[in-house]
Amino acid sequence: MTESAMDNVRLDKWLWAARFFKTRQLAKKAIEGGKVHYNGARAKTSKAVELGALVRVPQGWDILEVEVVALSGQRRGAPEARELYRETADSVARRQREAEARRLTNQAMQHPLKRPDKKQRREITRFQRRQGDD
Repeated sequence: MTESAMDNVRLDKWLWAARFFKTRQLAKKAIEGGKVHYNGARAKTSKAVELGALVRVPQGWDILEVEVVALSGQRRGAPEARELYRETADSVARRQREAEARRLTNQAMQHPLKRPDKKQRREITRFQRRQGDD
């Protein structure tokens, strides 16, 4: 729907329609849990979304900061959902920096060549128990 057809769209419904969350219930829980910010502040589920508003939404490891470009209360395909918002330049740069840092951290970790056998697993559990006692 276009912005003229939809005057009032609730925040949870817009997040669901923009495909940030799989269900409206998940969107509602994220909003109530304080994970979603609307124009820099915590918002209620029933907050009416306005054009040009900045919404911060967690997505996996990252936090996306998007500007509302269009309103819709109806869930459509992913290409149409991406037209509802525009990610800010700061958010894109921050996401790329954090992804690079995660990649470098994962490269520095040395992964074992094979799975531990039974004896090694016992030694690992003994070691973990000793660490828990300290």
